[in-house]
Amino acid sequence: MRLGENALFALTAEQVVVRIARSLDVLDDARKEVAVSTWLREAGLPAGRTTEHVQPLIVRGKPVTLWHLIPDSGSRASLVDLAMVLRDLHRIPVPAGLALPELNILGRVSERIAAASVLTEEDRQLLLKRHDELQAAYIALDFPLPSCAVHGDAHSDNLIKATDGTTVLIDLERFAFGPPETDLAVTAIEHSLGWGTRAEYDQFAERYGFDVLAWDGYPVLRDINELKMTTWLMQNVDEDQAIATEFRNRLFCLQNPDAPRQWRPF
Repeated sequence: MRLGENALFALTAEQVVVRIARSLDVLDDARKEVAVSTWLREAGLPAGRTTEHVQPLIVRGKPVTLWHLIPDSGSRASLVDLAMVLRDLHRIPVPAGLALPELNILGRVSERIAAASVLTEEDRQLLLKRHDELQAAYIALDFPLPSCAVHGDAHSDNLIKATDGTTVLIDLERFAFGPPETDLAVTAIEHSLGWGTRAEYDQFAERYGFDVLAWDGYPVLRDINELKMTTWLMQNVDEDQAIATEFRNRLFCLQNPDAPRQWRPF
């Protein structure tokens, strides 16, 4: 189905999706997404459902989780759908027993940079310096909205429009407790990159009830997302020449902050 942060395979006869993480370094995230799936189901928010197996499994040194296949209508979820899901999610009280971790907005980024063979040492040091600068700037932010459960990768591709009309939230491994502005900034950066219209973004902000673009702390979240988006893509440069070209384009922009962002979505 997809090769990204995880490898996803559909077992169509069983109507099950197998989700395979990269390494045991993210075993806690696999455990968390199983617990979050149960919580969201009990709270009444439509989200991916794990099967009844005891999980995560560990297979050949990799965390594996099993999910019920969602009957996909084939219709793409809109930004209005995303705004409504996030609005509902951010209002759900987090039970004490769930023990969501505090949001680590730059989680895995420094590890990706340190491990990347595609970087020159100069590139690596530049990205690590940028990581540290943004971490400090993030800590200094004064967030206007109250902290809550956040998705951690809240874009419309992590929604599925099911055949029964339900909008289902998926990809739960980055769930954490933190500022909801971090979820909203994902859509804002996509708008800033020209991956949607202003009218679509305005509908998103209106339906949610807050415009993160109008907040003076947004540029820090924008820059954090640019770094995350670049280092995420960096992991897959050996798989496709188009990915390698786009990674170099994004890296150039990070090296040259005033360069126009003509980024392709992946």
